[in-house]
Amino acid sequence: MAKRIATKIGDVFSVQISETEKRYMQLIAIDLTQLNSDVIRAFKKKYSINDKPKLEEIVKDEVFFYAHCVTKFGIKLNLWTQIGNIEDVGDIRLPLFRGSRDSGKKINNEVIKVSENWYVWRINDENFTPVGKLEGNNKKADLGLVVNPYDIVDRMKTGQYNFFYPSFE
Repeated sequence: MAKRIATKIGDVFSVQISETEKRYMQLIAIDLTQLNSDVIRAFKKKYSINDKPKLEEIVKDEVFFYAHCVTKFGIKLNLWTQIGNIEDVGDIRLPLFRGSRDSGKKINNEVIKVSENWYVWRINDENFTPVGKLEGNNKKADLGLVVNPYDIVDRMKTGQYNFFYPSFE
């Protein structure tokens, strides 16, 4: 029988991003308003594949991005490794997410490439706030889709997702 994978808030994961480098991410919350998905924060610093930094050092790093995903799937797919757990998950009121009501829509058979129909929210915020055109700090909001683990790794490698979603500019 296959072993059941369990993850919990505070878990830290190592993600290999090249033959010689890795980054880390941490499960910081469960967003009940976004399909009960895990919310992770990925850290900016790259480490040598052989480095073994302390958890306290990892979570003090600058946040690269926040995302919704299913951390268990990443483990099952051997895309990341659970390395430990630490209570320090940062301020979970900080992440701001965005979504577009234009995603997947077309005008005259053309996919909408730039949306002016955005909404933003924070973790477990039941009031997704319509904002129309993204302005100010809302432009810094992370995409709020539940992202598959392969896309999380791509973003950790390249700094961006490799799938299409409307832009705001």
